[in-house]
Amino acid sequence: MENVIHTIDASNVDRYGFFCYKSKPKSTGYRQKREWLESCLAEGVRLKIIYEGTRSAGFTEYAPVEATWRVVQATGYLVIHCMWVVGSGRDKGYGTRLLEQVVSEAQNKGMYGLAVVTSASTFLAKKGFFVHHGFEVVDQAPPSFELLAMRFGQGSMPSFPQDWESRLQRIPHGLVVYHSGQCPYHAMFVSSLGNAASQMGIPFQTVELKTSWEARSLSPSAYGVFGVVYDGKLLSYRPIGGKTLRQMLETTNG
Repeated sequence: MENVIHTIDASNVDRYGFFCYKSKPKSTGYRQKREWLESCLAEGVRLKIIYEGTRSAGFTEYAPVEATWRVVQATGYLVIHCMWVVGSGRDKGYGTRLLEQVVSEAQNKGMYGLAVVTSASTFLAKKGFFVHHGFEVVDQAPPSFELLAMRFGQGSMPSFPQDWESRLQRIPHGLVVYHSGQCPYHAMFVSSLGNAASQMGIPFQTVELKTSWEARSLSPSAYGVFGVVYDGKLLSYRPIGGKTLRQMLETTNG
């Protein structure tokens, strides 16, 4: 079957979408991602989707560091947000083809290389794929993040910031959920967490990260676009719902 990679821009995003939540165009998450992407494409975020015939099989989203929504320091690098191939598209080399296009773009622009944040505890892109393609682990951040890089030249090594504790200390007590439109799945989790907090009588507030600078400067974890903090402690950097929140708090309160 013929396959082709489409580069998404303002002229074709409504035709090809952004891969995730394609079946739910009327949902809050879809709308938020659509609005987020429209703004971020203009700032430097890039999105490529690989199609098998008329069916999307995988995608990658990435950005230069000054427009990235991951909390990294990587001057002169492209930072990969997502790399995902699903279903029957797996084991056909689609991930490699998508990565090759990102590598080629970075080289053509004279950049120092690529960077990507991974973690075994969330749906971020898998570490093994990048190691297999020549990336190396260059830094770590709590609780379980690794920063991988592929370097072309002699630029400085990418790194994580070191101010995680001070970020948490600035957050008010109660339940605080950091979120953005970068992932269309976040909206339903924010709603679920708010409902659970109300039922448990817990003070609840959200912080919407509206710019990549806010994500890099305020986020309580390297993931950048989502975080759940309770009384100054990072409960989760991966999206969770109200049921999981209850279980976590019951365990914490023993």
